[in-house]
Amino acid sequence: MIRKTLLSALLVALVAPVVVAQQTRPIPYPVFNTPAVQRALDRGTRSPDGAPGPEYWTNTAEYVIDAVLSPTTNMLRGSETLTYHNNSPDTLRQLVVNLYQNLHSEGVVRTRPVQITGGVQLSRVSMNGKNLVEGRQQGFFFGPGPRPDLKLQYSIRGTKLLIDVPQGIPPGTQTKLGFSWNFEVPEVGAPRMGQDGEVYYLAYWYPQMAVYDDVDGWDNDAYQGNGEFYMGYADYDVSITVPEGWLIGATGELLNPNDVLTPTVQGRLATAARSEEVVRVVTENERQIGVSTVDSPSGTLTWKFKANNVRDFAFGTSDKYLWDATNATVGDLDGDGRNDASMIHAFYRPEAQSWDKAAEYSKFSIESLSRNIMPYPYPQMTAVQGIIGGGMEFPMITLIGGTRNEARLFGVTYHELGHMWFPMLVGQNEKAFTWMDEGLTSFNTAEGGTEFYSENRWPGEMRGYLRIVGSGFEEPSMRHADTYRNQFGRGTAAYAKPASVMHALRGMVGNELFYKALREYAHRWTNKHPLPWDLFNTFEDVLEMELDWFWTSWLFETWPLDQSVASVGTAPDGTIEVIIHDLGLTPMPAPVRVTYADGRTVDQVVPVDHWLDDNRVARMSFPAGTVSRVEIDADGYYPDANPANGIWTASDETTE
Repeated sequence: MIRKTLLSALLVALVAPVVVAQQTRPIPYPVFNTPAVQRALDRGTRSPDGAPGPEYWTNTAEYVIDAVLSPTTNMLRGSETLTYHNNSPDTLRQLVVNLYQNLHSEGVVRTRPVQITGGVQLSRVSMNGKNLVEGRQQGFFFGPGPRPDLKLQYSIRGTKLLIDVPQGIPPGTQTKLGFSWNFEVPEVGAPRMGQDGEVYYLAYWYPQMAVYDDVDGWDNDAYQGNGEFYMGYADYDVSITVPEGWLIGATGELLNPNDVLTPTVQGRLATAARSEEVVRVVTENERQIGVSTVDSPSGTLTWKFKANNVRDFAFGTSDKYLWDATNATVGDLDGDGRNDASMIHAFYRPEAQSWDKAAEYSKFSIESLSRNIMPYPYPQMTAVQGIIGGGMEFPMITLIGGTRNEARLFGVTYHELGHMWFPMLVGQNEKAFTWMDEGLTSFNTAEGGTEFYSENRWPGEMRGYLRIVGSGFEEPSMRHADTYRNQFGRGTAAYAKPASVMHALRGMVGNELFYKALREYAHRWTNKHPLPWDLFNTFEDVLEMELDWFWTSWLFETWPLDQSVASVGTAPDGTIEVIIHDLGLTPMPAPVRVTYADGRTVDQVVPVDHWLDDNRVARMSFPAGTVSRVEIDADGYYPDANPANGIWTASDETTE
């Protein structure tokens, strides 16, 4: 839909403030386009209907990385060649590279406590074969022409490495960067990665290009700990050297199984690729050199992985791991009319509770999500047990920690694997708009739990949001992840609330139309970078509905929903009169179900336009008869802050 910019809306508001003053209830503002979003629309990189515009582009990269992990010293050493493609229409005069491990440097701005390790130690930074020198950076450069009299140099600001490019990188060209580095792998408690002496999980471990997009240019947000990530798509060729006897699960496909795995293990993997059952690839008694991994004269083995068109590369490794495998049917990926399959792997220590079910849960999750959203496009999915309290997602691999019974392990597995769609395939900015990936994934997790257990999981999901309503801790979902006042408010705003909001939208429009819109959004923005405006506009385009009132009330505000059955009576003509009060701040259609003593039900809806017309009361007329029950939202889609007042029963009337 066509939206106003924020500036033009403010001008209108200044001209006509009396309209607002006359209202007795808050009326949601439209969803305004920010100036940056409006510029993208004007340039044709985004479309008013929510699809990528005809001029849309993304910059891409290729990484060739060699890494050596030493468990005895807890050090990782790496060298990297990074080829960066400038597909934008802009000449780039600065490059921005993420050094996430600098979160562990002294003096860096953080939103959570972490171990101080010294961060990334760079021994080489080069561009197109020329070594760069570290120099003083005067600031981000946005000028139209080349910056004069500067040598090629770089500087480090917290978790960002900034490279001056005075001559510029023209559109349609590429540049090669080179890095050599090392860092100490932090201990357990490091956000989303680290080591506990047995398991090493390496995430955010290499210099990675920041995103340069069509809306904001360079992503200059520092990694502070709470906010997650915004990453571009790239191809990875990664070699990892670890001691013999250590197993690795990683993003991508293993290219050299003959060099690292015994024939027995390879044979079991081949069986797992064809089997409907879980295959125990490496058992507890087989975690030995020459039994699980081949014997190496050097005492180390180099595992080689390749992954194409993914946002990131992560891996986990241990000599304590067991290894289970199977495969998941994901749908027709190549258009030949036949179902395709992806491998499923689970790595875990033998004492890890319930993890003998991890491969089974992963298989179910990938197959369920492939049916519900779109086919899983990657060749494999790996779950590794380890060092964090919750779970964390990466392309084709997830890290899951903590002590979990089977139900809790299923829930976190489905959730983390759900992230393969949001944000791995649909590449949202997780820092700026956390709800876009966590909320959609929490929605999918509740759907998956309902399917797996054959019972409705939505009441529990909505309780996660409703427990905070009116507490003073709630904060809007449309907020940057590093600006929340507390983790409780951030977690609700990013997870349970937006999941409940999407469930409410599904209740409004019906299951078929909702999933049509969700799938269209996913297809439109696969391997691209949508903003909330693109999601809003796509849903409105597919549903053919104007929903600004919905997005504003639920995501930009902390307004509660509270609809009540005020009274039920008999009109002079014998019909049943039901009076509905809208007591909250968020307007929603009020679906009202009247149940008669003979079991009949009659459904009617108070349209949302009635509330948007500045009304608080709705009078409804139902057919005559003896009424036993009146209920708002009888099917349980709405996160109403006071659901008890949305039900009237005949017994209530007799006890008054």
